Amino acid sequence: MRSRKLTLLIGASLSTLMMAGPAGAETLQEAIASAFQTNPALQIERYRTEIARENLGLARSAGMPQVNLSGSAGYEYVDTNSLLNFGTGDRPIASAQLQASQPIYTGGRISAGIRQAEAGIDAASESFDAATQDLILNVVTAYVDVRRDREAVAIRKNNVDVTGEQVRAAEDRFEVGVVTLTDVAQSRARLEGARAALAGAEAALVGSEAYYQFLTGLVPGVLAAPPPVPALPASLEAATAEGLANNPSIEAARQQLRAAGAGVDAAKAEGRPQVSLVGTVGVQETWGDDSRRDTNISAVAQGRIPLFTGGAVKAQVNSAKLQREQARRQVDALETQVRAQVAQAWFGYSASLRAIEASQRQVEAAEIAYDGAKEELAVGVRTTLDVLDQEQQLFEARLALVAAERDAYVAAHQLLRATGSLGTGG
Repeated sequence: MRSRKLTLLIGASLSTLMMAGPAGAETLQEAIASAFQTNPALQIERYRTEIARENLGLARSAGMPQVNLSGSAGYEYVDTNSLLNFGTGDRPIASAQLQASQPIYTGGRISAGIRQAEAGIDAASESFDAATQDLILNVVTAYVDVRRDREAVAIRKNNVDVTGEQVRAAEDRFEVGVVTLTDVAQSRARLEGARAALAGAEAALVGSEAYYQFLTGLVPGVLAAPPPVPALPASLEAATAEGLANNPSIEAARQQLRAAGAGVDAAKAEGRPQVSLVGTVGVQETWGDDSRRDTNISAVAQGRIPLFTGGAVKAQVNSAKLQREQARRQVDALETQVRAQVAQAWFGYSASLRAIEASQRQVEAAEIAYDGAKEELAVGVRTTLDVLDQEQQLFEARLALVAAERDAYVAAHQLLRATGSLGTGG
């Protein structure tokens, strides 16, 4: 029930980030699509998936017949001290051989290799999904960061304008003797502080826009409001269970564990007997005084039993087992990491929503206090410093609201990424 309230509240509370943009504005979906087309990290993962598919074909080919055609041609010189010698001297010679071999028994090496390659394809596919979701999260974060920083610059500029008016008003009141030079100095100090804060906000905006361009390849123009947050899990427990079941990083590690298990079987097979069926057809032509053609055809079963390998097979098996154990520990580590990511995103989202509510009330109260302080200054009840303090509180409240709205939107998508459902719906 609490989660539903949080989900409904996010749609109603993101007053700044979800503000409708002008027609023709750049959308979040367009930014993500552009990132998919230009981001090199995603291209790397695509190639990795294709390589894994080719590895499966290579593993399957080990169980297919192998046919080789070989040939040779040249001259042969024959010399002998035998009393009965025929066909001595130079003569041309040529031979050709066609050989086909079919593995019959490999101790499970071929089947293990195929399982290993299939697991590699699944691992590469899950890694690609993880990279896709990471890219979506990065683009979402960069997109709302630009919108937040632009809003912060607008607020800071407004602060400079309002504080500038306060300085001019203080100077006018000083000219007629209503306030002291101290009031004017305080106003000027606040104005310089507002200008410094504006410069900092503008620098942050330049950084956000540069990172957005790096991710998407787009120069950020007018950014439309991002879409509402997709449906979130009903509870922290449900989110954790979903993350452990669907997070692509965990699933990729599980497939790598499966591949490592097949690797152990493949290593063990190297110490088992190998049986192949080999068929050979050979032809040899000799020209000269006694030209002749020799033809041979054979079909044999060849077997090989490793008796002593100097410890190579044992070392291969031990290495494969260690790799399997390493892969198992990687799965455990990622499950722990995902639990932490889900909890962090869940509570961060909840805290951001509470911060939005508090900031909205703070803005409302600060606006009332600021308007009242200006009226009381006009009748001499408040000082210039009082008005400046209320003005500063109002602008800080507005900035806090903008930051809280951004944090809530990002935390919701971080939760979706941790559960493995970012980009799969909504």
